[in-house]
Amino acid sequence: MNIVLLEGLAVSDAKVAELAAPLIAAEHSFTAYTDGNYDPAVLIERAKEADILMVASTPLPAGVVAACPRLKLISVAFTGVDHLPMDLCRERGILVSNCAGYSNESVAELVFGLVISLLRRIPACNDACRSGGTKAGLVGFELAGKTFGIVGTGAIGLRTAQLAKAFGCNLIAYSRSRRPEAEALGIRYLPLEQLMAEADVVSLHVPVTAETRQLINAEMIARMKPTALLINTARGPVVDNAALADALKEGRIAGAGIDVFEMEPPIPEDHPLCSAPGAILTPHVAFATAESMEVRAGMVFENVSLYLEGNPRNLIR
Repeated sequence: MNIVLLEGLAVSDAKVAELAAPLIAAEHSFTAYTDGNYDPAVLIERAKEADILMVASTPLPAGVVAACPRLKLISVAFTGVDHLPMDLCRERGILVSNCAGYSNESVAELVFGLVISLLRRIPACNDACRSGGTKAGLVGFELAGKTFGIVGTGAIGLRTAQLAKAFGCNLIAYSRSRRPEAEALGIRYLPLEQLMAEADVVSLHVPVTAETRQLINAEMIARMKPTALLINTARGPVVDNAALADALKEGRIAGAGIDVFEMEPPIPEDHPLCSAPGAILTPHVAFATAESMEVRAGMVFENVSLYLEGNPRNLIR
């Protein structure tokens, strides 16, 4: 099999070589491209003879997949696969595997980094110290005792709930299906409209689907308390960011922590959230820790090995 890695995995070259060694020993061909060139014409040239492609978060256009007649598997070093042409993959019988679970801890921890930064006004505190200021006007809020709303109780949502419980929060959630693990944590499931109205913090943990695209729209944002925070470490299109920016500018909600956008960063300078007060923006880093990158690299290679052994796992249907 001809196996091609189209982008770096944020681990050392030595680690990639170590993980690829068993594939090479089994007489498979392995080529890694880590120069960050994702021009579609370049991707086609690099991928056209591949039986197996390995990618992370770089968009893989339909034209690239269509130009790979031998392609049998795309091993994705990521949780979401909305950057792949899934309909075309299904049509051509190309299997797609992902690395669900590799970044549960990393994402959940960033949620609370954003929440605490907003509640305790850490960016403003930093600016005050660097400009000769004091604590005047920088009184913050405690997280303990607040109502924490989780939209989507998958693995990351549940880990976020566990951490929120440790902070002493009251837990509410909205999800397509109820999970016993969630109810064991004391989570109350509510309709989304009610959750948006009751929560002091709303944290999003859903994939992008036809049903979740702009799930948090102007109407939902309007239901939030003026003291509430919105945290999005899930997918950018889940939120109407223009409506969110308007709510922040008009003081209808207190703040937002946003790690994901309609596009992969860099975002344009005129993006509505760039000028929105009370917004902390991070460039899609929730998953990106040294620990999670090591786990992810191992999983994406393991998915290839399992496929080659005739036992594919972590498939996206």
